[in-house]
Amino acid sequence: MNKLTQNALLAIVAVALALAPFYLGAYPLTLLGRVLALSIAAIGIMVVWGRGGILSLGQGLFFGLGGYALAMHLKLVATAKGELPDFMLYNGVEALPWFWKPFASAPFALSMVLILPALTAGLIAWLMFRRRITGVYVSIITQALVLAFVTWLNGSQGLTSGTNGITDFQTFLGINLRGDTTRGLYWVTLAVLGTCMALTAWLLRTHFGSLLTAIRDNENRVRFLGYNPVAYKIAAFAFGGLLSGLSGALYTVHLGTISPAMIGVTFSIELVVWVALGGRNNLIGAVVGLVAGQLAKDRISSAAPDAWLYVMGALFVLVVLVLPQGVAGLLQGRHVKKVQPALQGVQEVSDAR
Repeated sequence: MNKLTQNALLAIVAVALALAPFYLGAYPLTLLGRVLALSIAAIGIMVVWGRGGILSLGQGLFFGLGGYALAMHLKLVATAKGELPDFMLYNGVEALPWFWKPFASAPFALSMVLILPALTAGLIAWLMFRRRITGVYVSIITQALVLAFVTWLNGSQGLTSGTNGITDFQTFLGINLRGDTTRGLYWVTLAVLGTCMALTAWLLRTHFGSLLTAIRDNENRVRFLGYNPVAYKIAAFAFGGLLSGLSGALYTVHLGTISPAMIGVTFSIELVVWVALGGRNNLIGAVVGLVAGQLAKDRISSAAPDAWLYVMGALFVLVVLVLPQGVAGLLQGRHVKKVQPALQGVQEVSDAR
């Protein structure tokens, strides 16, 4: 597929998505909006894993931080002034916890949607990569962290509503969330997704993107050229955390709730499977893989709930054995990684310095 054809196809898809509220029913549009919100997290995984070579199985942690940051604000807005959220009253909490109080402010909550996941991801990355922890150990650590986070949420009934999650949202920035907000929320989500894709595409075309790919392919050689791979890996991991947090916040508004069951290990692995299926080295492929996977999940799990896990397992095996570069790699005919161009570009910049 040449560049002109690809651009034309993308333009058609963009127009079709923008006009979706005019030809889709209420449920399909709501479902599509949720899936597009999840696609933002897929972009983060594509940057961290596809370009950085860092397989994180804990993106649900950052997704949850963004979701809970916004949910706490929405819950406080829905609670009468001077009173506590209902779940706190049921659990005998006498005063609003200190870490809840700042979230009464909308600007603070919105900033925490981005800052909290990014800072958490950056701190985790700094602790791991400064000790040169790589490979499967990163996957195990991130998986353990999201499991610990979910365990804490489940056990903190009076602070986070535990397994029930935070729900019963009414207004956000003066907008009645109980009214017909499906179209507006869909368009906001689509606009945010487009912005994130454009920003990520630009970032990966910069010197940072070239270095990140070179680090994935040969970290020792990049270090020999005088660069510090740790700093670039931390930045990529923090960026992926930021996108996951933003995804979590949008998904929370779409769904009207956030709970530990939505952000666990299974959810994190599922995101990775969809990105791998679409193409972890391709921005559009990662988004399409997530969208197609989630839509298929909705259809299959509705018809045969017990069969869904087997289908997902089969897809994972298919990707590992047959489509290591995903569907996007298959369409582009790139079954073998082209390592040298990225390293060569870094070498040229290093020589120029």
